[in-house]
Amino acid sequence: MKKEEIDNKKKNTKKARAHLLISGRVQGVAFRYYTIDMAQSLGIKGWVKNCWDGNVEIVMEGEEDKVKELINWCYRGPGSAIVEKVDIEWEKYRGEFNSFGIRG
Repeated sequence: MKKEEIDNKKKNTKKARAHLLISGRVQGVAFRYYTIDMAQSLGIKGWVKNCWDGNVEIVMEGEEDKVKELINWCYRGPGSAIVEKVDIEWEKYRGEFNSFGIRG
């Protein structure tokens, strides 16, 4: 592959940002830690946190196909989680994160 082709592939990679609220038995089951592992393996940046109401909130940015892959995983979560609902809000990509970690 020529350098121009590689550069064009990078330019054509669509970036995405998603804000998720995950409901169910999603706290006390290591959901945040598994999410970090998945996000890092996919090159996703952002954060995950436990909410006061028992939900898990995630903001993620990265290549659109990788973001969608992490969202699909969130519908299942780790083995001990019981995911009842995933609310997704697509937002404009900002590129504001350098890594993926736990917030709050």
